[in-house]
Amino acid sequence: MEAAADLDELVAHLERTTRMNPTEARRLVAEVVTYFSDTIERFVRRRHQELQVEQYKNDEIFERIAAELCVRRFAAPPLSARQIRRLIYG
Repeated sequence: MEAAADLDELVAHLERTTRMNPTEARRLVAEVVTYFSDTIERFVRRRHQELQVEQYKNDEIFERIAAELCVRRFAAPPLSARQIRRLIYG
């Protein structure tokens, strides 16, 4: 498991270069890996829920999600409001 070894090295680096203990460093690495392994579908659904909680209207949410997709680490094609709506509601 080369990837696990890489993560162990990252955890060790964080321990050496910060004040994190091993548990904190592992938790941070796990959180970052989870964040960057998001699919477009999960990201769109999660952001929709987060923005609804912040009282945004769907038209604003769809526009904002479309803009955020352009700067995310996954290569997402530009999505229309209709495509975003379909990802959320099916």
